Amino acid sequence: MIPDLSVLWVIFFVLLCVFVLNTLIFQPILRVTEARQGAVQAAKTLAETAAQKAASASAEYDHTLNAARTEVYRQMDDTRRAALDRRTALIDETKRQVETEIAGATTRVATEAAAARDTIDREAGAMAGAIVDRVLGRSA
Repeated sequence: MIPDLSVLWVIFFVLLCVFVLNTLIFQPILRVTEARQGAVQAAKTLAETAAQKAASASAEYDHTLNAARTEVYRQMDDTRRAALDRRTALIDETKRQVETEIAGATTRVATEAAAARDTIDREAGAMAGAIVDRVLGRSA
């Protein structure tokens, strides 16, 4: 039993088709697929690196922002304390001035009251004499 030559031709053409298909279609497709996988992996790596840099920059920004806020709040507190100290000093100075003016006014009023009493006492005697002269018609 001799194999039919057509079987050998079929085997030859199948092997030839496998070689041609492998060389012209499957190998280029595999290369493209591997290149895509490499590109995807590179993109993932780049994205992870960018995400880490963004997280680092965000943390640094938050730290800088908190430090700036702390400084601003400290400056505001210092300014507020200085303003309160100045206000207290102005109130104390005003109180001293008012107390001095009140003391001076009290002294002036007391002096003027004493002078008015003296004047009234002197004039009261003269007025009494004038009233007696008019009412009685004679000098008292």
